[in-house]
Amino acid sequence: MAEVTIKDKKFVPFLSAEEIQVRVQSLATKINQDYAGKKPLMIVVLNGAFIFAADLIRHLDIQPEVQFIRISTYGDAMSSSETAQLMLGLEVDVEGREVILVEDIIESGFTAAYFIDHVLDQEPDSIKIATLLYKSSLFKGKYVPDYIGFDIPEAFVIGYGLDYAQRGRELPGIYQLAPGT
Repeated sequence: MAEVTIKDKKFVPFLSAEEIQVRVQSLATKINQDYAGKKPLMIVVLNGAFIFAADLIRHLDIQPEVQFIRISTYGDAMSSSETAQLMLGLEVDVEGREVILVEDIIESGFTAAYFIDHVLDQEPDSIKIATLLYKSSLFKGKYVPDYIGFDIPEAFVIGYGLDYAQRGRELPGIYQLAPGT
């Protein structure tokens, strides 16, 4: 993995594609155990979580139903505005369902809380959160993730679905903002 430049920022390697795949397989194993014999509804938050969700789902032995939502909090900024807006909503009934919310990254926890509070009004049997990346040092939310790929420091990251101003999602590994950039 070599340094990459996206727009005006330099990013250095942080997690390799191989490290990510090993961890995704481990998360899938845990979800398979927890949901054996069940068919949970996996709600994937676009745009960032689509690659993580695809890899995770391919490793599952269970047969989840998959739905996509889109919640905007970043725009082109490098930090969350902590103001969420549902751009693409849930199109299925979750009453009595077991739900897994799939996120790319959880920082403050605001976005997940915004959506979970909305879903809880529909009375699912359960709701859990799977996230590839978790910044526990920044977390202020109500709902701690149940399945965590990596607990990472406060650095801004791109790759494997995560972007900077809609660029860098295609990178197979994860890169962090280079110091001094």
